[in-house]
Amino acid sequence: MMKIEVFGPGCYRCQTTLRTVEHALNELNMEAEVIHIDDLREFAQRGVMFTPAVFIDGALKASGRVPKLEEVKHWLLEPQKRNTEQSER
Repeated sequence: MMKIEVFGPGCYRCQTTLRTVEHALNELNMEAEVIHIDDLREFAQRGVMFTPAVFIDGALKASGRVPKLEEVKHWLLEPQKRNTEQSER
């Protein structure tokens, strides 16, 4: 299962990012483990300098801005596209 981590202290922008991720998952009829991380020590451990930050399966996708819905949907579909391309070879 895909793991999505949203880093942020719980501010408006961080909450908006969480809602955007959940909205994208719903629109794509996908499931993922969505985790909100608000621990500053974990920010430092993962190198998060600006919030909100979004990681998908450990890869940083956005930092310091609220991603748009279409952008999040693109990120969510990337692994499926890669798998489809590999199976066609």
